[in-house]
Amino acid sequence: MNDVIMFLLAILPIICLIIALTGFKLPGHIACPITLVVAGIVAFFVWHMSPVNLFSAALEGIVMAIWPISVVIIAAIFTYNVCLHTGAMDVIKRMLTAVSCDKRILVLLIAWGFGGFMEGMAGFGTAIAIPAGILCGLGFEPIMAAVICLIADSTPTCFGSVGIPTVTLAKLTGLDPANAAFATALQIAPLVILTPFIMVILTGKSIKAMKGMWLTTLLSGLTFALPQILAAKFMGPELTDILASILTMVVLIVISKLKKGEVPAEYKMELPKEMAGEKTSAAEGLRACSPFILIFILLLATSKIVPAINTTLGSIKTSVQIYQGQGGTPTVFTWLTSPAVLILLAGIIGGKIQGASFKEIGGVLVDSIKQMSKTVVTIASIVAAAMIMKYSGMSNQIAVVLVAVTGSFYPAVAPVIGSIAGFVTGSGTSSNVLFGGLQLQTAKSLNFDPTWICAANSAGSNIGKMISPQSIAIALAAINMPGQEGKLMGKSIRYYVLFIVLTAIICFAGLKLLY
Repeated sequence: MNDVIMFLLAILPIICLIIALTGFKLPGHIACPITLVVAGIVAFFVWHMSPVNLFSAALEGIVMAIWPISVVIIAAIFTYNVCLHTGAMDVIKRMLTAVSCDKRILVLLIAWGFGGFMEGMAGFGTAIAIPAGILCGLGFEPIMAAVICLIADSTPTCFGSVGIPTVTLAKLTGLDPANAAFATALQIAPLVILTPFIMVILTGKSIKAMKGMWLTTLLSGLTFALPQILAAKFMGPELTDILASILTMVVLIVISKLKKGEVPAEYKMELPKEMAGEKTSAAEGLRACSPFILIFILLLATSKIVPAINTTLGSIKTSVQIYQGQGGTPTVFTWLTSPAVLILLAGIIGGKIQGASFKEIGGVLVDSIKQMSKTVVTIASIVAAAMIMKYSGMSNQIAVVLVAVTGSFYPAVAPVIGSIAGFVTGSGTSSNVLFGGLQLQTAKSLNFDPTWICAANSAGSNIGKMISPQSIAIALAAINMPGQEGKLMGKSIRYYVLFIVLTAIICFAGLKLLY
């Protein structure tokens, strides 16, 4: 068979996934197992993968999907659900809305700062749903609130759910997590700085909304972008979003308190009585935020920034050889430094601080596992399919053709490929699983820096999520406007085009300048 036919057969599982998700509108937990079956059939009959190698490749993917990927996600969602159960999330909302009556600052604080924090802590749509719901509750026009939140979430995704998309990318490709995080942070930094300006202009429906807001908006971008870069470089991906968003919120709160003069009438908002009337004490605020504070402390204490603890706890690990074929490497389980364990512990302790009983906390955990069960099936299936494609040689075959077609322009194409995966899967983690190995193989074939090219996939997947059907459905559910998918996508797609073009230029130029 010639290269074109082999390419079409190699990419068949991905084509089937796209058709299943966008054509037949199948949910991920059904579409992804179908993709796994197709990948297995093609690997067995065309690439002549033995049953033992086929099974062990899929098993390695499933195990990797469960630990640490799915367990981290469940732990993050569990912590958020504990705060919902105890009413702590209502206190957090009240604290946010008490900061200012300026719509522009509220948008930056809620959709950008708090949204980035929710993405860093939990991900999986919480960064869109919660801020959009708060903004609507404050009286913002619903569709515009949804658009703003979709745009705001288009850059933090690669470090969402305590960095799991970047951790997964590094694990699948064999790259150093900190190096992958640093390269990704550099690529998205210009967009991180640009995004608050777009949000403010959309809020005021004109560039005139920037009057008196230039410095505040610029600082909102810089205090997110620079900590992201530094945290990624010296600490790895886990705390990147969390640290950046906390600093951004602190800066916005300080600025709002220092701002002099009356807020222009067109940007002034009268807060609803239930959000503006009740005061929150410092003790109540700390209690509400306790799980998130504990997560931050635990992750920081066990990160590379504290080498003594990191090295000691990191030495407690288990290594298992799962894939039995050529090219397989042992799968390593690090137990005590896993974000999953630390987040789960913080959620339990935080829940007790907030007054929940162990029985209630256990019930929330069980409900969270049930809530995420379909997501676990989705991730396990797609990771297993990716491992089959990797070990069978299917990913390499796709890379060979992409190299021949794009050549030296591939760095500009890499984020576009990532954005397609982001659009299809609605997940930064799944996007990196789907195309991370492909990006690695292509980079090696073209003698480009693999870390930079793989990071481009992560950067692109962020942007694809802006218009993914899943993200749009979450946003519409949050603002209680089902059936408006076309309208919301129509308003969002122009920003997708702007962001992906800029990212393509950044990735191409950055590779030339830095490598």
